[in-house]
Amino acid sequence: MKKIQIATAATLFNDVSELSLEDKMLMDKAVKARKKAYAPYSKFNVGAALLLENNEIVLGNNQENAAYPSGMCAERVAVWMAGATFPGVKILKLAISASSSIKKVDKPVGPCGACRQSLSEYEIKQKQPFQVLFMGEVGEIVKTESLLSLLPFSFDSSYL
Repeated sequence: MKKIQIATAATLFNDVSELSLEDKMLMDKAVKARKKAYAPYSKFNVGAALLLENNEIVLGNNQENAAYPSGMCAERVAVWMAGATFPGVKILKLAISASSSIKKVDKPVGPCGACRQSLSEYEIKQKQPFQVLFMGEVGEIVKTESLLSLLPFSFDSSYL
């Protein structure tokens, strides 16, 4: 038996004012996408903005459905839209913002497990990491240099 430790690095910003201009712009796009989410059941709105290497920005927001779990998360809406519209174009950054009409979301909200798995497929496929920034509606922002840093022991096609 051997015990191992998994560590990941992230940068924590106090608020959007500390972000670079590019990161601030991308997060602003995620916030705008969040405000257009369709979340009548959970009351939890999420917006995502992907910056692609061709400088296109692809947006996504969560889309709920009364027949759970037929809805879709913002991150997967965005990444699948990017894959469908700009196949083969690499993702450079992903920004995510979440809010609730029930309570103030004042801490960073990272992608759910299903989104981490789906997004990891794109990072592995493009053979290049992409940065992930995430926040609530206000407050701190977490920034990682790679999606895979959020998913240790990831499952990929090498197991198939």
